[in-house]
Amino acid sequence: MEAFRYEALDAVGRTVSGVVQADTARQARAQLRAQGLLPSLVEPVRIRDRARQLWVRGLSSNELSLVTRQLATLLASGLTVEQSLSALVEEATLPLTREVLGGVRAEVTAGLSLAGAMGSFDSSFPDFYRALVHGGEESGALPTVLQHLADYLDARQALKQKMTLALLYPALVTLVAICIVTGLLVFVVPQIVQVFQHSRQGLPMLTRGLIALSGFMQVAWPFLAVALVAAVAAARLALRRETLRRRWDALLLGLPWLGTLVRGVNTSRFASTLSILVRGGVPLLTALNSGARVMTNLVMRDAIERAIERVREGESLARALGATRAFPPLTVHLVASGEVSGKLEQMLQRAAQLETQALERRLAVFLTLLEPVMILVMGGVVLLIVLAILLPIIEINQLVR
Repeated sequence: MEAFRYEALDAVGRTVSGVVQADTARQARAQLRAQGLLPSLVEPVRIRDRARQLWVRGLSSNELSLVTRQLATLLASGLTVEQSLSALVEEATLPLTREVLGGVRAEVTAGLSLAGAMGSFDSSFPDFYRALVHGGEESGALPTVLQHLADYLDARQALKQKMTLALLYPALVTLVAICIVTGLLVFVVPQIVQVFQHSRQGLPMLTRGLIALSGFMQVAWPFLAVALVAAVAAARLALRRETLRRRWDALLLGLPWLGTLVRGVNTSRFASTLSILVRGGVPLLTALNSGARVMTNLVMRDAIERAIERVREGESLARALGATRAFPPLTVHLVASGEVSGKLEQMLQRAAQLETQALERRLAVFLTLLEPVMILVMGGVVLLIVLAILLPIIEINQLVR
């Protein structure tokens, strides 16, 4: 049977949509008519999903984590994969989730494995996700593997939210500061300093500079805003080219503080993914290939590719990673200890936890230093504007005396 997405009119003329299981589109329409619905659109879910992959990112991180945990619970309770997917389709509230799960169920019913069925919806199920599911199916511990996978997805989403919330406040303060200074220069300063422009008194250099800057901003601020938007759009387009993206990633890694942050984020993500894949019974080379795909920095991804070649030639993972000089020494030592003790997945998980903790400490220190610096910079800019306005007034008072 195959999953079909439908749109139809009910008995009172309302439009309803959903997913129905049938062998053909004709049978799907017959089922809908038997339910008192008048179908206007019936199409296979997988075809629709493939067509939407160009602009739909698939299931969100939160939705994927929830589906994974629910599937693990249902499988652990003794239900089959098909029964569990049917229950999830009925439970899903989002139309996209119902479509994707319905399509996966149809593929499983047709005889594919769960990992193979998820391969038809790669925008919703990443490579490492499918590799882990495949390892769980091969090892016979699919519920346990899915539970570990759900924990990993939750931890990754929590880290992402922490970073977003940590950087949100400085970004908002910076934006407000720029708007305030721009407003002062464009609207407030011209109202005040125009009194000095008509006088014969020589103005201080700071005041003349402020008047010139204010006049420039009055004329140019719309063009500057457009130029900023255009520059951001051009940068995003340029970074889609692999050569420029690799140069940019290499530049980020070379920066004093930000490079350590980028390296830590990618190392934590790689170590967590590799740990859960190895724990799920996935062969090391396959796990390394899947782990490389979760790296957002192309330079570090290239380092993983070089390490894979060394491992394929018989070298240990720790030596292969150490030879790239792209990973923190602590991570390399923990991997070496895991290989010697036979607890590689535990040491990888430990490495990921340590990198995450170090990342959180760096963010805390960064924010602690950034807030007073931003206040000082903003105060300094406002002080210059006030001085530029007050200096001519002070000089006039001295002349009057």
